Amino acid sequence: MNSEFKDKVCLVTGATRGIGRQILEVFAERKATVIGTATTSEGAFQISERLTEQGATGEGMQLNVREQESLANLASYIDKKFGPVTILVNNAGISRENLTVRIKEDEWDEIMDVNLKSVYMLSKLFVRGMMKKREGRIINISSVVGISGNIGQAHYAATKAGVIGFSKSLAMETASRNITVNCVVPGYIETDMTAGMNEKMREHIMSIIPAGRVGQAEEVAHAVAFLASPESSYITGSTLYVDGGMIRN
Repeated sequence: MNSEFKDKVCLVTGATRGIGRQILEVFAERKATVIGTATTSEGAFQISERLTEQGATGEGMQLNVREQESLANLASYIDKKFGPVTILVNNAGISRENLTVRIKEDEWDEIMDVNLKSVYMLSKLFVRGMMKKREGRIINISSVVGISGNIGQAHYAATKAGVIGFSKSLAMETASRNITVNCVVPGYIETDMTAGMNEKMREHIMSIIPAGRVGQAEEVAHAVAFLASPESSYITGSTLYVDGGMIRN
C-alpha cells in the first residue's frame, strides 16, 4: 500500500465533488491526514464520511473562502488539531458565463474572490507554517481557459490566468525554504459540468483535443499528487497541463 504522504497534513479546498473529491481521495489513499472543505455543513459531513470509509485521518470542514474570519478559524482549528499544513491544494472555484458587457460588478467581484483572492489568502495563511518547518507544497488548480480565453468567461479566465501568475511569484519567494508552488491546468475533464454538455458541444470539444477524449478527474488528482511528492522537489513555479494536448505552447 502506498503511504508516501504518511505524517503529512494536507488541505484540499472544494473537495465535495469532481476534481476536488478525487484529489482528496488520492491523498487519503496514500495515508495523508486530509482536511477537505465544502461550502455547506452537509458537504463537510459527506467529506468526513468518505474519509471514515477509507479509514483515513482527517475531516470535512465548512468554509466560506470569501470571509476572512472563516479562513482564519479554519487555519487555527487545523493547526491545533492536526498540526501545520504541509500540502495545500487550492481547488475551490466557481464558473459563470456572461459576455463582458453584461457582467455585473458583483458577479465580477464574486468570481475574483472565490477563484483568485482565496488562493492568495489561503497561501498566505499556511505558507508561514511551511516556512517555519522549512517544508511545503502548494498546488493551485487553474484551467486551460486561463491560457486560451473563452467567449463569455472573461472574468473566469482572468482569475485562472491570475492564479498562474501568483503561483510563479510565490514560488520565487519561497524556494529557498524548501517550499514548492506549482499549478495544475486541467483541460476538459469528465465532471458534472461536462456531463451536461449537449452532443454538438461535446463533438466540438473532441475535435480540438488531440487525445480524442475528455480527461478523468483522477488523472488530474495524480498530477497533483506528483507535485506534492518528494519526486517533484526540484519543480517549482511550473505549470503542468492535464489537457490531452489541447494547449500547445
